[in-house]
Amino acid sequence: MTLKFARLGTAGNEQPAVIAQDAHGIEKYYSLTALTNDIDGGFLASDGIERTREALNKGELPEISPEGLRIGAPVARPGAIVAIGLNYTAHAAESGATPPEVPVVFLKPTNTISGPFDAAPIPPSSEKYDWEVELAIVIGKEASYLSSVSEAEACIAGYAVANDLSERDYQIPGAAGQWTKGKSLPGSTPLGPWLVPASDINPGNLRLQTLVNGEARQDSTTSDMIFNPATIVHHLSQYMVLEPGDVIITGTPEGVAMSGRFPFILPGDVVELDIEGLGRQRQEYFRAQAGSHAGAAAPLSINA
Repeated sequence: MTLKFARLGTAGNEQPAVIAQDAHGIEKYYSLTALTNDIDGGFLASDGIERTREALNKGELPEISPEGLRIGAPVARPGAIVAIGLNYTAHAAESGATPPEVPVVFLKPTNTISGPFDAAPIPPSSEKYDWEVELAIVIGKEASYLSSVSEAEACIAGYAVANDLSERDYQIPGAAGQWTKGKSLPGSTPLGPWLVPASDINPGNLRLQTLVNGEARQDSTTSDMIFNPATIVHHLSQYMVLEPGDVIITGTPEGVAMSGRFPFILPGDVVELDIEGLGRQRQEYFRAQAGSHAGAAAPLSINA
């Protein structure tokens, strides 16, 4: 049985849920409040995924209706967001970079995470805001100085869709261009809609797509990754402690606006991102006003 973990409700008040097929093959939503207050590191580290399977098999989880409910990020605010750059061969080429021999690593603030359907702010002075569909890893057990890639694989709880939104003028040109500045903006890491357990999906050859206003931009597969998820986790564990609930976004394939082939995101644009088996995001973009609180706008519901 493939499970999809989700968090439903207004921002900051999401409730944990799981989506699973019933005996007739119909997908239904079930509340997880009997097992946990949230889908977070504590839940994942305490065998929450397997406890959910057992509870579903025993019929112990009540069915709920998702009608009208916002979908939040599928993991409560993690301790860390670790990002990998230039991890697809074709994207490295379109960026004018030599494919890296070791993973390129940077960090994003955890307050950049937003729901997969929330309206998305473009920074007030931004002219080069760019999309990046990425496979996200969610850590399920502590990883530190791991001895092997197979040991690293056992630390992965599951996978989700992420968008690593990037302001290229802040990130790249001139003496002040820095990756952290270009990738730390409010709402710049939409995550979800679901967390799918690692045991339920093979990340090795998943199709990734991005559409902007219905037109194709990115269309690739995870087979073009230079470093696969387990290799990334093993590598990172040599330099930092990865904790349950932490999120690693693993790089983007070719087809970003920075390539020069497409215009950057403008107010009113709709960006959709899809990874096979992990669901689809949809964000409508607006111009944040200077002085506004994190560029916030009203979030969209599950049915948006």
